[in-house]
Amino acid sequence: MTYVVTENCIKCKYMDCVEVCPVDCFYEGENMLVIHPDECIDCGVCEPECPAEAIKPDTEEGLEKWLQLNAEMAQNWPNITIKREPPADAKEWDGKPGKYEAHFSSEAGQGD
Repeated sequence: MTYVVTENCIKCKYMDCVEVCPVDCFYEGENMLVIHPDECIDCGVCEPECPAEAIKPDTEEGLEKWLQLNAEMAQNWPNITIKREPPADAKEWDGKPGKYEAHFSSEAGQGD
């Protein structure tokens, strides 16, 4: 099992999760974070820290697309271990549907 960052992280990109992760398995894209599935130790401390509730265990149904995206992007994006401020409009994007199709960016973030 691993944890997976899902669609609601897009354009919210809260970073509360990165500062609690004991193995530094988060990677930063331009407008979302992902978890490297081979580095995650399944401790679950990140899940309750996400204000957008975008982190889910991979045992939940329907997360295959997100597990694949997390694995792929973690190979291309820089590691992030330090919490920074979320985008100024993060609360406005929290819970909006269709963010992947309209707003996902495969561009890398800045990392640490």
